[in-house]
Amino acid sequence: MSRNVLIMGAAGRDFHVFNCMYRDNEDVNVIAFTATQIPHIEDRRYPVELAGALYPDGIPIVLEEELDSYLDSGDVDEVIFAYSDVSNDYIKNKRAQVEGKGVAFSTFDIEASMLSSKKPIIAITAVRTGCGKSQVSRRITDILRDLGLKTVAIRHPMPYGDLAAQSVQRFASYDDLENNNCTIEEREEYEPHIANGVVVYAGVDYGAILAKAEEEADVIVWDGGNNDTPFYKPDLWICVADPHRPGDELGYFPGTANFRHADVILIGKVGHADPAAVELVRGNARRINPSATVLLRESPLDIPDPDAIAGKRVLVIEDGPTTTHGGMPYGAGIMAATTCGVGELVDPRPYAVGEIAETYEQYPNIGDLLPAMGNGDKQIQDLETTVNAVDCDLVLVAKPIDLTRLIEIDKPSMRLGYSLKPVDGQLAELVSETVRSGGHVAA
Repeated sequence: MSRNVLIMGAAGRDFHVFNCMYRDNEDVNVIAFTATQIPHIEDRRYPVELAGALYPDGIPIVLEEELDSYLDSGDVDEVIFAYSDVSNDYIKNKRAQVEGKGVAFSTFDIEASMLSSKKPIIAITAVRTGCGKSQVSRRITDILRDLGLKTVAIRHPMPYGDLAAQSVQRFASYDDLENNNCTIEEREEYEPHIANGVVVYAGVDYGAILAKAEEEADVIVWDGGNNDTPFYKPDLWICVADPHRPGDELGYFPGTANFRHADVILIGKVGHADPAAVELVRGNARRINPSATVLLRESPLDIPDPDAIAGKRVLVIEDGPTTTHGGMPYGAGIMAATTCGVGELVDPRPYAVGEIAETYEQYPNIGDLLPAMGNGDKQIQDLETTVNAVDCDLVLVAKPIDLTRLIEIDKPSMRLGYSLKPVDGQLAELVSETVRSGGHVAA
């Protein structure tokens, strides 16, 4: 007799766990996915094209708020928790909720959901959302280019649209972003790679994605999302830690697994962080993962015109996920504005409309900044309306994309850049050794 399983997710990791472990497993019947964090994903179905022959009607996707009703039905034998960047206390509470109903609870199996590749895999992960994975990924692809190797980046899933149509997506140009109706979050992850001449794959079926990427890549860079663990077995596993949130490397799921198992722990943003916080993170790395190579790196800001910020009333637009479920009260934009002697950080909350106002309600700890939320046309329009309603002298955009491609800003604006400062060649040496061997390299 098959056991009935419910997978708790956020439209990404949950689908990957299903595809790897349950899609063709006749001993398991997945009765539903619950969805959280991602708007507009609920009340849909995981389509039969992806679910497979055992699920001719697909699989329902419902709000996580419906979890108790499923548990009370008596039809669920086990709940699998499969999303990321939540505190250990959050996991404990979910476990108590499920087990209190007499149902088994487990988190997803990290090892079982890692696919093997014929090509070397370099994985970039983090302990929390907003640690600076993207700049590290770009640095890795630069190193690989210098080695004369064709690199493909595979990005963590962000399937906001038609899941079947998004099964395997390839992005090599800005036109590909337009043709796939990419959201702001998708663009900010794909566009910097495209600008750097790197092809990006993403989607839903990461087995099929891997097969396509292997056809054109010498090396594959896994560009992780949130603080999730890699979908592919890494030959070099890099974990980015954030000294602005010291201690979080031990307190958040599944980022602690990245911190514990990585070959390289890279502590970024050291030029902007409290030295004591840097040492705390480094000490935790030595204690929890003593075999890892620990690297400290600065994350310099590129501010085109500091004088335009000094003394002015400035609206700062920050990365959405970093300041929402990532829990950061500030980002690169706030740091840049403060460094340049901003006159006033204008509070956008009184001007927020629609889904942007709802974001502030959901995350009340967001301060005097505007999270760049753009999961769909309505949210993008609400973002544009909010920005243009704010009374300020300058809009400071701390995003890795040109936001003006998506919204019209009716006042002066400035886009920040930020990167990873290559202090020495140690990272390059580790990458080179990995690809030379074609196999796992202990850092």
